[in-house]
Amino acid sequence: MQSKLLTAISNIGKGEPIEDVSKSLDWRDFEILVSHVLSEKNFSVNKNFILTKPRMEIDVVGIKLDISLLIDCKHWKKISGYNLRKIVCKQVERVKKYVEKTESSIALPVIVTLHDERVSFVNKVPIVPITQLSSFLDDVFGNLDYMRTIEKQT
Repeated sequence: MQSKLLTAISNIGKGEPIEDVSKSLDWRDFEILVSHVLSEKNFSVNKNFILTKPRMEIDVVGIKLDISLLIDCKHWKKISGYNLRKIVCKQVERVKKYVEKTESSIALPVIVTLHDERVSFVNKVPIVPITQLSSFLDDVFGNLDYMRTIEKQT
């Protein structure tokens, strides 16, 4: 792991707000930071997961208890409502393809953002600010009924 990212993770461990630390990282580092948070919560993590025909990339896949969280990381300053809906639709399509092509039985699309967005869900897909990712992961399994899950068709 590169020194800038190690410093960022160390600073978070020392109590520096994760949003402040995240601002100093580029988008690749932001994806690694999201992966680190998942690992800390005992998720198995796969970064930059590629699907083919058509080619699609999923930024971060976190798997725990046979449920896959497919995360699209957005290291942007602000996301308009229209763009957020487009981002969610694309992520849902990637998740459908992932479930179709893998052994995953249940998958959940998630968008992780650098900044707090006014909207916390779009079409039942959670929009999670990096500042709330850890608590979201603590509560996700108890709240699956309120979120969009995609299951393998049998």
